[in-house]
Amino acid sequence: MRANTMAAMILAGGRGSRLFDLTKKVAKPAVHFGGKYRIIDFPLSNCANSGISTVGVLTQYESVLLNAYVAKDQFWGLDTNDGGVYVLTPREKDKTGLEVYRGTADAITQNIDFLDSINPEYVLILSGDHIYKMNYDKMLKYHQEQKADATIAVLQVSLKEATRFGIMNCDENDIIYEFEEKPAHPKSNLASMGIYIFTYKTLRKYLVADDKNPDSSHDFGKDIIPAYLNDKKKLAAYRFKGYWKDVGTVDSLWESNMDLLEHNNELDLADPTWRIYTENVNALPQYIGEEAKIDNCYITQGSVVLGSVKNSVLGTNCQIGKGAQVIDSVIMPGAKIGEGAKVTRCIVANDTEIGANAVVGSADSENIELVAKKVTE
Repeated sequence: MRANTMAAMILAGGRGSRLFDLTKKVAKPAVHFGGKYRIIDFPLSNCANSGISTVGVLTQYESVLLNAYVAKDQFWGLDTNDGGVYVLTPREKDKTGLEVYRGTADAITQNIDFLDSINPEYVLILSGDHIYKMNYDKMLKYHQEQKADATIAVLQVSLKEATRFGIMNCDENDIIYEFEEKPAHPKSNLASMGIYIFTYKTLRKYLVADDKNPDSSHDFGKDIIPAYLNDKKKLAAYRFKGYWKDVGTVDSLWESNMDLLEHNNELDLADPTWRIYTENVNALPQYIGEEAKIDNCYITQGSVVLGSVKNSVLGTNCQIGKGAQVIDSVIMPGAKIGEGAKVTRCIVANDTEIGANAVVGSADSENIELVAKKVTE
């Protein structure tokens, strides 16, 4: 078996039900973001930029499009002789039949043979549905310096927000002594980002034991991390300082897109030192009509703008008709906004058509409206 310092495993099988129609036919990590990107481009690009050459992507729900997409590992420069992107789906096994992934830990357990074939010293566990930039190599060096059995990336949030996260309680040296899942009265504000580095030999033993436990939910947060703590294993918290967003709801997906429009935004997709790679779509240059009005927008190639667009993100091959108004909105690839239509504080799904003179969304609405079906006047 060939040695490999660290392999990454991206958990990308989530249903994404809170995104409603956006994930009816595609997995959440395949949802578009920022005009031309997909959500999974971020962890994959982070791996490429961090020097990780072997990446397993564990898919399950509505995975056909996602599987085909991530299999094109050349998008992220991961098509190397000693690595690549491997699509890992639930498999039918001898005497057991087809088993879906029962939880985040079980997804890794079902692919222990894949990890054994790589023989990594460390395993990086990631989620496929977060928007952020992160140097995993720095986290690995921290893990090694701490001589930890596991290291968990954490983000400081407000105490009010802390009730929505798994919270890590640490000592003065950032060694974790307690984990609380969505506590009603949090003791700290260090929220787990769902990013873990494990020393593989130790993790393998815990996964095998967990697989045999009939009472386990086979989840890292609920089962594996508590088991480490119960056995007095050394768990270190790695403090991340940067942009990170869980885009699990329509509102949060919209907010993250809007963040791109802020001056000197933290995510900065134009940063040449940490590029986010994606599929290079074959499309014509964008066209801005002579009567068009553009104010603070992201407009992707192939888009045709004849109306006015303000504080909005337009995906590939969008069409904005003459006299149409698009305000504070995210228009996904292929969507068409008809002449004289008005779209305000909306996400318009891929290939959706808003008819001439139709009005959707409102500046006064607290929530973002998702438009995923054709709208007529």
